[in-house]
Amino acid sequence: MHPDQIKQLILAGMACEHLELDGDGQHFEAIVVSAEFVGKNRVQRQQHVYQTLKDKLATGELHALSFKTLTPEEWSAKRG
Repeated sequence: MHPDQIKQLILAGMACEHLELDGDGQHFEAIVVSAEFVGKNRVQRQQHVYQTLKDKLATGELHALSFKTLTPEEWSAKRG
């Protein structure tokens, strides 16, 4: 899959304030910033993102994605 395809799937499934995605066609890394993560733990946040990609994961079209999930406040603090 192309990184832009993955971005579109995530954006179609949830509201993101910031989304970065990089990859080589096999392995992908993302930073997902969303207010939808407020009040959720790390596992719940990951499940939320995976839900947007479940069809591609189920078919094996997408199989290697690592990501960081942050609220807008966490993203602002991280950027300093």
